[in-house]
Amino acid sequence: MRYYIIAGEASGDLHGSNLIKELRKLDAGADIRCWGGDLMQQAGGILVKHYRDLAFMGFVEVIKNLPAILRNIKFCQEDIRDFRPDAVIFIDYPGFNLRIAKWAKKQNFKTIYYISPQVWAWKENRVKLIKTCIDKMLVILPFEKDFYKRWGYNVEYVGHPLVQVVDEFKTGDKNPGIRSGWAEPQATGNGHRSPGIIALLPGSRKQEILKKLPVMLEASKSFPDYSFVVAQAPGQDEAFYAALLNNYPNVSTVTNQTYLLLSKAKAACVTSGTATLETALFAVPEVVCYKGSPVSYQIAKRLIKVKFISLVNLIMDKPVVKELIQDEFNVANLEKELWRLLTDQQAQQKLQKNYAELKKMLSAGGNASANAAKTIVEYMATANSTRH
Repeated sequence: MRYYIIAGEASGDLHGSNLIKELRKLDAGADIRCWGGDLMQQAGGILVKHYRDLAFMGFVEVIKNLPAILRNIKFCQEDIRDFRPDAVIFIDYPGFNLRIAKWAKKQNFKTIYYISPQVWAWKENRVKLIKTCIDKMLVILPFEKDFYKRWGYNVEYVGHPLVQVVDEFKTGDKNPGIRSGWAEPQATGNGHRSPGIIALLPGSRKQEILKKLPVMLEASKSFPDYSFVVAQAPGQDEAFYAALLNNYPNVSTVTNQTYLLLSKAKAACVTSGTATLETALFAVPEVVCYKGSPVSYQIAKRLIKVKFISLVNLIMDKPVVKELIQDEFNVANLEKELWRLLTDQQAQQKLQKNYAELKKMLSAGGNASANAAKTIVEYMATANSTRH
């Protein structure tokens, strides 16, 4: 079977690589051409375009790079037409992928989406397009099945791929040598041995880091015996963090070691997004922190239709982890919540019980990549039999 897979970001490359591995287990003759990254290439896909050449974030940057984006769309269409795949598989990255899907459907290619765009949060009207141009939708969040059902569209829930990724890290199946590079803080700035590490995950973009990290750093002053460790974003340089951390002796940083940091943390301050889910899968007590500019926040409040900002609470449909949003995200509130996470044993037990339930929900009776590959192969077998 010939598969053409399109992922446009680092996370898509990771999940795409695991999907390729599972497809090749079920379909030994699989011929896979892909847009993604090094991981998808290492898994056996023929890499056409790297996601580094596709990442245009923000309205201004998209407008500025519009000619390049349009060239990429045209090139992708021509490459699919030349390759003649049995199925085109899309992984998240909706701005680009839905354009290609609309075209591919008109060309009579089978279209499969793995990891749905977050249409339940905003741009809900995209569901109308998805219904017309996607033959099979595989979702990774339990509530997405009900969401699409309300639109009269049947989708398949396969579980969340991060469960497998985190489990493999914990058992050392991936990058077993990474542990040797970890320099664990032995003492805080006052010379005392640290009773534990508190992870700070303030995001990846400069603007969001500047909004959130200073509040986290000020809160660290109330925990002088603890070692606070900031997970640096790959795109930001050391000097940027060094300037912010100058007056905080019990705070250090790590780069490209977020999972290792979470595996050793007693608690964490985490920005909204996938990181909240990763932290929960490492069973680390967390407080979710969000702060944007007043204008951006007001716009987001009106556009985004969700009860919670963290994936943990959205999936569980209840406030499992504390969310400090906008004005509530201040030093006093953060200190109070961190103390509770570190000292309230009853709260810790309740949280761990919820985390276990969350992991069970996201496992869906197996790992998501294997479930997705099985669904795709079975769907294509049925589609081919009805075609002949």
